[in-house]
Amino acid sequence: MVNEKIQEADQNLVHVYNRFPVALDHGEGVYLYDTEGKQYLDFAAGIAVCGLGYNNRELNQALKDQIEKLCHTSNLYYHEKCGQAAEALNRISGMDRVFFTNSGTEANEGALKAARKYAYTKQSGRYEFIAMEDSFHGRSFGAVSVTGHKEYRTPFEPVLPGVKFAEFNNLDSVKALVNDKTCAIMLEPLQGEGGMNLATQEFMEGVRRICDENDILMICDEVQCGMGRTGSMFAWQGFGVKPDIMTMAKAIGNGIPVGAFAMTEQVAQYSLQPGDHGATYGGNPLACTAVKTVIEIYEKEDIVGHVNRIAPYLTARLDELVNEFDCVTGRKGKGLMQGLVLSVPVGEVIQSAIENGLLVISAQGNVLRMVPPLIIEEKHVDEMTEKLRHVLSLISS
Repeated sequence: MVNEKIQEADQNLVHVYNRFPVALDHGEGVYLYDTEGKQYLDFAAGIAVCGLGYNNRELNQALKDQIEKLCHTSNLYYHEKCGQAAEALNRISGMDRVFFTNSGTEANEGALKAARKYAYTKQSGRYEFIAMEDSFHGRSFGAVSVTGHKEYRTPFEPVLPGVKFAEFNNLDSVKALVNDKTCAIMLEPLQGEGGMNLATQEFMEGVRRICDENDILMICDEVQCGMGRTGSMFAWQGFGVKPDIMTMAKAIGNGIPVGAFAMTEQVAQYSLQPGDHGATYGGNPLACTAVKTVIEIYEKEDIVGHVNRIAPYLTARLDELVNEFDCVTGRKGKGLMQGLVLSVPVGEVIQSAIENGLLVISAQGNVLRMVPPLIIEEKHVDEMTEKLRHVLSLISS
């Protein structure tokens, strides 16, 4: 748990996080350990970041080797790891050009700017965005402006003008907002923070069609649902609906802070040019080493194939809990991005789970969110199920 020295040192921070009473010290595989040595089965993965789990030897060694060579140069100079990471990301994402950032929020900021610059270059006069209700794209001004939760935006209003919100999975709602000022439609194929809401095939295809018919860009935020989590390398690939711009972060670095936004060649030709955008640390040698190595490990160990093998087992065990407990009213999600809808306070379940050595997190709508490392096996699913069954039995009794 948390000792006094750690709590005292924490008082030096700006308190914007509601921390759980756990001081984590190290990790191994799918387990984390606190400073007292207690073991936790991790079904949160640093909020879908650590897809390869903890203490992956190959990734550790690649990072150590790079640290001894070079961590930072600025983007005024070339370094080979940046080009290698970009080539690997474009190969697995199906995009053509990529820009490295430090986070998912920064990636979404870049995507918004790229869409605006595209419209400016084509002299279309377009500047409005259509985003989705229940979406989450980050907490900077631009990103929070397209986040579909009023409570995130209200304290910072006025935020970015020209943003309209459509109902997720409602094509008529989207069509009603389209006009000659719309430059882009932004969505998550699977909403994480918003409640583990999966887009329908019809909705994804319909948004793509609306964009094609109206010269509007489609932006997919894959920060959380990307990198194999839904059973394809990126979630849009599972729908066969390619965006014009996509954003990513979290699992592409497995814990090293890195994000990226990528675009098609068509968008790149009319979009950002030298001087339009930048990031001092974006694409640094250490971050790019992480991206390159993570992708190599995913491909070598067939992580996406493993997700597709283990996900049906996870969903079956979660469905058992839905059938067993009246307080679990449903399951939502896809692949290894799953949520249980609860009728009891989700915070109480999370706290009790921590006490029982299980780490899970929440999402909007009283949803218990599970985004474990992608390397989990059936035995870990069984362990999670039994721990959660114990917790739910205590709370519902």
